[in-house]
Amino acid sequence: MQQLPESLRDNVRMLGEQLGQVISEQEGEGLFNTIEEIRHISKQLAEAQEVDYQPLIDSLTKLKDSDILPLARAFTQFLNLSNIADQQYTCSTKVQPADSLRGILSELSEEHSQQNLAKAIRELNINLVLTAHPTEVSRRTLIRKYNNIHSILDQLDHQKVHASDRNKLQESLARLIDEIWTTDEIRFKRPTAIDEARGGFSVIEFSLWEAVPDFIRHLNRICEDRLGEPLAMDSAPFSFCSWMGGDRDGNPNVTHDVTRQVILIGRARATRLYLKDLDELVASLSMSAATDELRSQLNDPESSTPYRDLIDQLRERLARSRAWLKASIDGETVAAPADLIEKKSDILDTLMLAHSSLCSKGLSRIANGPMMDTIRRVHAFGINLSPVDVRQDGDRHVQVLDELCQYLELGSYREWDESQRQQFLLDALQSKRPLLPAKWPVSEDSKEVLDTCKVIAEQPRECLSHYVISMAEQASDVLAVALLLKESGVSWNMPVVPLFETLDDLNRAASVMNTLWQMHWYQQYTAGDQCVMIGYSDSAKDAGKLAATWAQYQAQEKLVELAEQYEINLTLFHGRGGTVGRGGGPVEKAMASQPPGSVRGRIRVTEQGEMIRYKLGMPSVAFNSLRTYVCATLRASLKPSPAPKQAWRDLIAEMAQVSLKAYRGIVREHPSFVPYFRSLTPEQELGKLAIGSRPAKRKASGGVESLRAIPWVFAWMQVRLNLPSWLGVYQAIVYAEQEQPETFKDMLENWTFFSSFIDLLEMVVGKADTAICAHYEQQLVDGELHELGDELRRDLQALEDKLNEIKQQNDCLDSDPLLQTSINVRKPYVDPLNYLQAELLKRERLAGEMSEELERALKVTMAGISAGMRNTG
Repeated sequence: MQQLPESLRDNVRMLGEQLGQVISEQEGEGLFNTIEEIRHISKQLAEAQEVDYQPLIDSLTKLKDSDILPLARAFTQFLNLSNIADQQYTCSTKVQPADSLRGILSELSEEHSQQNLAKAIRELNINLVLTAHPTEVSRRTLIRKYNNIHSILDQLDHQKVHASDRNKLQESLARLIDEIWTTDEIRFKRPTAIDEARGGFSVIEFSLWEAVPDFIRHLNRICEDRLGEPLAMDSAPFSFCSWMGGDRDGNPNVTHDVTRQVILIGRARATRLYLKDLDELVASLSMSAATDELRSQLNDPESSTPYRDLIDQLRERLARSRAWLKASIDGETVAAPADLIEKKSDILDTLMLAHSSLCSKGLSRIANGPMMDTIRRVHAFGINLSPVDVRQDGDRHVQVLDELCQYLELGSYREWDESQRQQFLLDALQSKRPLLPAKWPVSEDSKEVLDTCKVIAEQPRECLSHYVISMAEQASDVLAVALLLKESGVSWNMPVVPLFETLDDLNRAASVMNTLWQMHWYQQYTAGDQCVMIGYSDSAKDAGKLAATWAQYQAQEKLVELAEQYEINLTLFHGRGGTVGRGGGPVEKAMASQPPGSVRGRIRVTEQGEMIRYKLGMPSVAFNSLRTYVCATLRASLKPSPAPKQAWRDLIAEMAQVSLKAYRGIVREHPSFVPYFRSLTPEQELGKLAIGSRPAKRKASGGVESLRAIPWVFAWMQVRLNLPSWLGVYQAIVYAEQEQPETFKDMLENWTFFSSFIDLLEMVVGKADTAICAHYEQQLVDGELHELGDELRRDLQALEDKLNEIKQQNDCLDSDPLLQTSINVRKPYVDPLNYLQAELLKRERLAGEMSEELERALKVTMAGISAGMRNTG
């Protein structure tokens, strides 16, 4: 097995030793020795050629009940600490070359002029949408401690650290691990939707607030050096939006009041951060030379400190706005100040005036220092840090209109066909008469939809971004939202985004948009700009990974072609999750796999759950993630992968059908599948983890089909089968090799889309473990269902063998030795957690209940396995 890089290995060892010392001190030598014995056995098994897990199982079985929780906590925290070391190493200068942007520009300059490259950078529009899907297991208080450890490792990484400073850092490290061990890993109270939003704002405040201007400054230097021109003052390659407090699809806890409150909290947090920036600016802006234009805006035009006076006026306005916002958050009814901050220009005008004056007086270095960073922040974060998307299930809008039409004695909107709905909606949209009665007997659910639209109408336009329709099926779904917004008093054309999620929806996406783009009224409404969302999670759950991936690709192709025909500026919005089963994976592979012409400098993508922390949670981590996005977006825009050959298209279409049949043959049609899934996995116990404000199911009743994609993936990952990411693919590969072996080989070697799919598949298979899954089955599943388990594990093993054959390697992930080593290093800690979890599930299901301590241990195993697999859902 390849060794970890030396610095990473040293950090993992140091953190592990510190944790061991804390456990020994806090829990006693006896328990520490027990943990070490089990770790040693597990490590030997991980390194053995012939694996027999019985010694490990026997050791775990002999544990006293009082030892189970600390053992689970020990292995879980070691995995968390290993992840920190891994992340710190990945972000260090040893791994991330500072000139990677220069490298991509050099590569692209072979085909593009400096002018074209500069234009492409100017037009970059990368919109990251922070979502609060319930996948972040770690408590926020622990996340802060993990971030502090990351910072200490960064500082220790510098060879020139003085010995006394190194000692202080190591003492701080030991203290942090003490704090971590004596802090509960698991929340006892489920976070509210507002708690989730505060967590998102914290990521901006403590990471992105620093990382974004730092990165843009870095990009600006490269543009000046490499392309001969700086970025424009208003350049904002990145912007950030949020579903936190706006995503009400299946979450009854997100109400119109929550959305209003989250917007107010975001505005208040933004004013505080801008005030902090301005405090620092005032301290440095002591110069007196200023333009007449600037002085004309001062209360005292003769002031000897004109810049301080100007910034002070903005500070006072921000302070008044902040006081009103805080009072509103507290429920107080107070009059808003006449000069309330309601748009970016309310802040930018003052800053730009100061910047212009400084430059005209020969003080451009001062102008382009911290003041420029604040200007960049205003462009990136606006007046509420992350404008809110509202997301709602399309059927909720149908329900509102059905109730309305029946009250007005127009018939049942729900029973009308699509052409009747469209005609009614277009007539109402173009009518000057109001449609909604002042008072009418509307249901609570429909009233909530209308109240949400009223909140949109009340709030400053810049505080909101898009209205996303889940399960969009027809053009009328989009028109319905536009009508409800209009009738609720929304005075601006809020972008309405259809989200195509299921296989049928994806196949219908181009037809739906074609219908909309033909409508004269809709052409005027959009003014040539359209965002369309592609759903990765539910399409994969519906059709299996391969069929869904090909459907997503085709939908994007058709939408791009259609947008060109109608001269629409199309932005594709990718609803990706953290796991491969939900569209996750390395950004570079995801972007390189997009159809040609689908990016063009514009990309909108969700950053979900724990991936926000992994990719954006620390300034250095966020800086690298921003750089990765820019490099990948530029390459996908200016050097896209070629369109697939017709032979490739024909074969993968056939493969998708074979995969779809195999996937649905198990998930939908096998009579044993649902009881097998329910008994094998901790799906029913996941509710014990207070990890999100949203229920696990869209509906309180319903079976696997109603289960959200996140717990669906989470449950299979916990038992190490990872089924959603690979089921049905083996059959498709075998079909391709038998029917068209040369075409299949050509696809592997020359089609980035397909080779990336195979690489991600290998990563998923490399994290699976059939022996551990078989143990869950033996412990938890009735004997008559074991035949299905045998079939699934044979299928997975056959796929692994086939991937190794395709890649001409002996073992899975030989082609990615660093990842292979990383998984192997974690294995001695994850495996015992799996065996413990299986035992605890068995005890609970047999007895119907467990002690509080053992139930907590069960929850800790879920968190630990998630840490070991590097994601939850």
